Amino acid sequence: MTIAFVFPGQGAQAIGMGKALAESYPAAQAIFDEVDEALGEKLSALIWEGDIAELTLTQNAQPALMATSMAAMRALEAEGLGIAKAGFVAGHSLGEYSALAASGAISVADTARLLRTRGQAMQSAVPVGEGAMAAILGLDLAAVQAVAQEAAQGDVCQAANDNDPTQVVVSGSKAAVERAALIAKEKGAKRAVMLPVSAPFHCALMQPAADVMAEALAAVEIKAPAVPLIANVRAETVTDPDVIRQLLVEQVTGSVRWRESVQYMATQGVTEAWEIGAGKALSGMIRKIDRSIASKAVGTPDDVQKLL
Repeated sequence: MTIAFVFPGQGAQAIGMGKALAESYPAAQAIFDEVDEALGEKLSALIWEGDIAELTLTQNAQPALMATSMAAMRALEAEGLGIAKAGFVAGHSLGEYSALAASGAISVADTARLLRTRGQAMQSAVPVGEGAMAAILGLDLAAVQAVAQEAAQGDVCQAANDNDPTQVVVSGSKAAVERAALIAKEKGAKRAVMLPVSAPFHCALMQPAADVMAEALAAVEIKAPAVPLIANVRAETVTDPDVIRQLLVEQVTGSVRWRESVQYMATQGVTEAWEIGAGKALSGMIRKIDRSIASKAVGTPDDVQKLL
């Protein structure tokens, strides 16, 4: 049996996430303390008893979700179910950073600081209101790429997240994304849902953020991960630290190839995926992509005990 450890991205955040883990496992509490110290603020207080609108701000959500995933990892390690159990790691967008922290490629403190920088850079790359994202339901990637091309009309409009066979997210200029939503329905999409995001992630408009991340990543030590990373932009494994560094920069403007990443897992003999951290969004996607991979959410002490 080969297990992939997978790590959620933005949208999974919730007030109170990780609190029970911290109360049950001293090593999980230590993660939140380490992230607070790295950022010079009590992010844990915001996560556990703050305002959801503030937690959802990109610069807060990104390090908060990583901290919660790493707290779950420490709980697993305390029970003898650490990274050695995994054949692969992968993460959805910011979850790729959690995957790298979990596999020892980047320290938790460096990861927290990188994600704070990434969140701020992505937020400030495009003025609020000028970009948008929409989930297109019921069309495959090729169909959505054609829709995005037709909708662009000189603006930016790209397939940003290929989540599963029934859901592809487009990102770009607000007017172009709104056009894409209408065109998608004309082409037979079941629904086109504008997403409540503060910036158009994973498209060419994020180039200023990619430039910021290139500089930030150049200053951070990256080691070879303990287990291979299935990278978002390639949907295949990478272990070379210099390649990982480059792909993290490309990931800011590139597509999250999640559907292909899960299909790749299946070809490599993965039979189980453990979704480590907040929420169950990735488990739902994995079921739609390949039912031969059983997915399990690991976000609470109860979840950890079930695995035992």
